[in-house]
Amino acid sequence: MNAVAEKNPVSYLVDQLTFNEKVERSLALIENAYREFGETLVVANSLGKDSVAVWHLAKQISSAIRGFIVTTRFKPKETKEFMREQIRAYPELQVFQNDEAIPHNLYAMDPDRCCDLLKVKPTRRAIEDMGVRCWVTGLRCTEGRTRTDYQEVEERDRGLVKLNPILLWKEREVWQYLALNNVGVNPLYARGYRSLGCEPCTRITSDDNERAGRWVGTSKCGGECGIHTRPLKA
Repeated sequence: MNAVAEKNPVSYLVDQLTFNEKVERSLALIENAYREFGETLVVANSLGKDSVAVWHLAKQISSAIRGFIVTTRFKPKETKEFMREQIRAYPELQVFQNDEAIPHNLYAMDPDRCCDLLKVKPTRRAIEDMGVRCWVTGLRCTEGRTRTDYQEVEERDRGLVKLNPILLWKEREVWQYLALNNVGVNPLYARGYRSLGCEPCTRITSDDNERAGRWVGTSKCGGECGIHTRPLKA
């Protein structure tokens, strides 16, 4: 897999490649990975714009590719309804959720712990239960300060390859792809959100940083829930 990812610096390729070249590159990354990993390649679908773009790209490679959704008790009703729509359209999407009891305001007292329990823990279960050897994400290096050091192909957990096929895409290019391919998105975007998460921890902002509305007022502001930074395999 390392041969798939070129040695060019990501920061250079973001502005060097055209939109069509980025789409072709993304498709090639998924196709090469699917050829190697087959049914153990699984797409992580957060129900955000980037994830639905990656899901659509993956389905161009094979309709048999599976995916998983991690949801929480705090997701907005719009996100939950969009999730139900996606599951009806794609029954190969499996949903994972941690329903264990937690303090009702844990998200305010200890947002890292809340994310660890409600997002990281079910992601680990999805990886294990679905027999995943390669998981595909919608990470982009232009999203915010915490996403600049990722590579298109990496192995942060031993034995688990992580594929970030749209890492080089800009926000407008994601919207361009979705519009050109008539891909439906979460209705919260029409209300002004740019990055979607749990309802208590997501705000609409005018900040240039795409993820500035996440965990506002906490040390995690604009940061990560943990699925991209914490170990996912024992």
